[in-house]
Amino acid sequence: MADGTDQKSSNQMWGGRFASGPSAIMEEINASIGFDKKLYAQDIRGSMAHASMLASKGIISTEDKDKIIEGLNTILSEIEAGTFEFSRKLEDIHMNIEARLATLIGTAAGRLHTARSRNDQVALDFRLWVKEELQKTEGMLTALIAAFLDRAEENADTVMPGFTHLQTAQPVTFGHHCMAYVEMFGRDRARVRHAIEHLDESPIGAAALAGTGYPIDRHMTAKALGFREPTRNSIDTVSDRDFALEFLSIASICATHLSRLAEEIVIWSTPQFGFIRLSDAFSTGSSIMPQKKNPDAAELVRAKTGRINGSLVALLTVMKGLPLAYSKDMQEDKEQVFDSAESLELAIAAMTGMIRDLEVRKDRMRAAAGSGYSTATDLADWLVREAGLPFRDAHHVTGNAVALAEKKGCDLADLSLEELQAIHPDITNGIFDVLSVEASVASRTSFGGTAPSEVRKQIAWWRGRN
Repeated sequence: MADGTDQKSSNQMWGGRFASGPSAIMEEINASIGFDKKLYAQDIRGSMAHASMLASKGIISTEDKDKIIEGLNTILSEIEAGTFEFSRKLEDIHMNIEARLATLIGTAAGRLHTARSRNDQVALDFRLWVKEELQKTEGMLTALIAAFLDRAEENADTVMPGFTHLQTAQPVTFGHHCMAYVEMFGRDRARVRHAIEHLDESPIGAAALAGTGYPIDRHMTAKALGFREPTRNSIDTVSDRDFALEFLSIASICATHLSRLAEEIVIWSTPQFGFIRLSDAFSTGSSIMPQKKNPDAAELVRAKTGRINGSLVALLTVMKGLPLAYSKDMQEDKEQVFDSAESLELAIAAMTGMIRDLEVRKDRMRAAAGSGYSTATDLADWLVREAGLPFRDAHHVTGNAVALAEKKGCDLADLSLEELQAIHPDITNGIFDVLSVEASVASRTSFGGTAPSEVRKQIAWWRGRN
């Protein structure tokens, strides 16, 4: 979208400065209507607020304002009905709407652009769009968090292996594992809310870069458009795309969380793990292998992360070398945001559906929970607590016990008291109270731990949040 301080709504929009029209190549590289028509509702809304403010300040007549708003409502209806004809020769959404307005109401249309530029106009449109998208994302994340809270509550006692390095580490509960994702997506939602607060300033009235000499009321338009206040520096206003970068940054972090979850779903649904079964709604089959049930929805969520990350890098690269104020490079900001928003919405919706629909195979999780000597840390902790050993000594003793169990091909709980006492004489029969996975899980009562009682406290805390 070009600097629009001096323009006409004809095919040649740049007034008397240019003797001839643009070449076909220039027209092709310059036009943004192919993607910025997505901003039509925001553009019309901003123009209505601007026209009302101009009339209230006596800059245009009430009669012209009424004609402008009536014409803009007609254009809105035409676009939503699919009868509006967008023209590449008119370059962008602003000029397409302005040209149609001139056809509908005549010379009054030319007064709409008083005291504004396409520079502050596009900044307004884009901010409004990103704000609305962030509000939609906030709602979708809230639904995903709710899905996890439900699964966590159902499975606060469901024992499963906890992993580090994708190796069995210690027993946990599936409810506790679900709450880890509640924390992740809770942070994403908090970032969304902060981003809405950061961008909640109205750009309209900054004009091309220096403000305007007309006696406008920027606080009036800010209030009419649902912003907290107007921006405070006209140069920064038309130069700023931090709100778009912040949206893409949030989208990238959230997509990373979704991708980690998708990876676990892919792994857990394999026959080798068998922790979960995905519903048919989020799976596909194979064209050649009839037995296959592929977690394609999870895999596609995982893949979209690269696409969203690429959009963030692309816009950072566009913005990194731009001097103040507006440069045409900034026309390349929207496609990245539009594509990422669509990808993120789809990924969150798909993951919410998968979490709500999946079947938890508690028997498989329980069988795997005790594998890999997952209660070894419990043995070491018991030696510290009951036998008074320093933890490093207890760690060494436990390592010997694991080596013996591995040699015998049995679990730690299957070693006899005599065998354990041969490793360390202070071990008593009480050791067997901590070597089961259920006892291990129940003992982890520290704040934020995996004990079912603690998991339920965290669920209750999250349910109490907005």
